[in-house]
Amino acid sequence: MNEPNALTFTALKLSVPLLRAVVEQGYDQPTPIQAAAIPPILAGRDVWASAQTGSGKTAAFALPVLQRLSANRRAPGRIVRALILVPTRELAVQIGESVRRYGRFLPEAIKMLVVYGGVSINPQMMALGGGADILVATPGRLLDLVDQNAVSLGSVGLVVLDEADRLLALGFADELARIIAWLPAKRQTVLCSATFPPEVETLAKNHLHDPVRVAVATEPATAPDIGQRAIEVDPPRRTQLLRHLIQTHEWTRVLVFVATKYATEHVAEKLRRAGLQATALHGELSQGARTAALVDFKASRVSVLVATDLAARGLDIVELPVVVNFDLPRSAADYTHRIGRTGRAGERGVAVNFISAETHAHFRLIEKRNRLALPREQIAGFEPEQVEPPVAPATGGVKGRRKSKKDRYREALARGEPDATA
Repeated sequence: MNEPNALTFTALKLSVPLLRAVVEQGYDQPTPIQAAAIPPILAGRDVWASAQTGSGKTAAFALPVLQRLSANRRAPGRIVRALILVPTRELAVQIGESVRRYGRFLPEAIKMLVVYGGVSINPQMMALGGGADILVATPGRLLDLVDQNAVSLGSVGLVVLDEADRLLALGFADELARIIAWLPAKRQTVLCSATFPPEVETLAKNHLHDPVRVAVATEPATAPDIGQRAIEVDPPRRTQLLRHLIQTHEWTRVLVFVATKYATEHVAEKLRRAGLQATALHGELSQGARTAALVDFKASRVSVLVATDLAARGLDIVELPVVVNFDLPRSAADYTHRIGRTGRAGERGVAVNFISAETHAHFRLIEKRNRLALPREQIAGFEPEQVEPPVAPATGGVKGRRKSKKDRYREALARGEPDATA
């Protein structure tokens, strides 16, 4: 029996125009998620899919969606035949670009629209005047369009909930419930999620009918080729070290993750003062500014993009050589998504983590969850002066409680402070 990744796209029964697009994209064989998900989606089954970042998930649902829609023409009116719901504007734009590339050779053009907030709603309302075959949307803007009677969801026959865990994590649960209530009960649903917290499990159980479960683990043979490093440095010297690494290794493009929107602007400004082309990306920028930052970075007009976790999922930046965790992510899952921006499509990537005395313990937890054991490095001239604080010994107190006045008094006496008051 052939393994899924030994199949060809032809064996998946894709149409000739889609096969032509696949060849043009340089795809030789379907990835495991594509081989597993395309047949049931083509067959009209509900699918519940999970796969690691960079696995080819967009093509796994976009190709069969295009094939199913191309078999029939759209009826007149403001109807939508397929809805792809995503958590961020950037992911919506990227999926829209992929759908256009995959569908470019179809004999009859598929009308695909991308709608998101942060820009004027009027052009989107006008574009929806004749309906759409595929609507890629963020939840908030889709609700605005429905409220304005610019679009009807009553004829949607196929729904894709992409990055479902991220949709819920960003607080879209209520919006999702409203949108799903407007959809016809008889429909095909594809749910894609990198992780499966209880909220996603509930979403799948309530809204998928007899789904095909597709869970593709990253095997060593198919894992992204990402060299990972952990460099010890004091926090005040991180920007200097970043500049040193960029110049020493001649990195042409670097995606730098920081914890806050303030840090994106601050670090980008310091790099610009040092002569590097850097820009910031965070959620409070206007849509025009966010789009411009990504376009400039992808076109190499900017060499350093300093971003919050807004850029951690869904963004496909061709030949991105390096990701730097200037600030460590909050969770092991976020770590995977961040470094997954590099090492894509068979390319070699590098992920660099800055570790300070205060973050050693947190990085050990990330290593444990990701089954890593990275050697700690120090760069000449940037050796840290701060040391990792020792783990406090157990005192017999209740975990999570502050020391009592009596405990503090006893400790003071032990230090030779007899005049200490309880």
